[in-house]
Amino acid sequence: MTMISDPDMPAIDVGPATHTGEQAVAGKPSNARLIGVITAGALLITAVNITAAVYLYRGISDLRFVEGRLERLGSFEQRIAARLDTVNNGFQSRFEKLDSQLQGSFNEVKGSIARLEQNLPLDSDDDMANVMEPSVVTTTMAEASTDLEAATEPGVVDVPRQPKRRVAAALPPAPNSSYQRIVQPDGKVHYKKIN
Repeated sequence: MTMISDPDMPAIDVGPATHTGEQAVAGKPSNARLIGVITAGALLITAVNITAAVYLYRGISDLRFVEGRLERLGSFEQRIAARLDTVNNGFQSRFEKLDSQLQGSFNEVKGSIARLEQNLPLDSDDDMANVMEPSVVTTTMAEASTDLEAATEPGVVDVPRQPKRRVAAALPPAPNSSYQRIVQPDGKVHYKKIN
């Protein structure tokens, strides 16, 4: 660009002159202030990033610690499960043994009941309750001979024989010691509680 300058022409005034470094234009911040704000913002962002990095590092180390504990917890769970299986197998074998013993006992009881049913006469229970137990008779030879002579006399009535009682294979359990056994003259047995 070429500049033509004519000394006779009046000069054009553009406005107030701006000088670098002396005065700032009114309404605009200075470069130093802008640089200070940008620097403060950058320092603030850096502090936030450093704080976040520290917390992130702590979180990662805690996570690694928890993962290690969880791995040990898995092996602990396997050991506990193995021990529970061992205990369960022990109890199960004991229960099976008790079950087989109970089944054997039940079979013995059923067999005993079947034998008792075969040995009982076909008479009803009421007839059995009315039958008196034979009393024990102790006689001397002289009494027996007089009884024999009396039996030959025509006035004596023959008494029918009482049926034989069969002895059960197992003896009944002994009565409780807190009860007293009372045998009546007709042969009935009663138990009375002792206070």
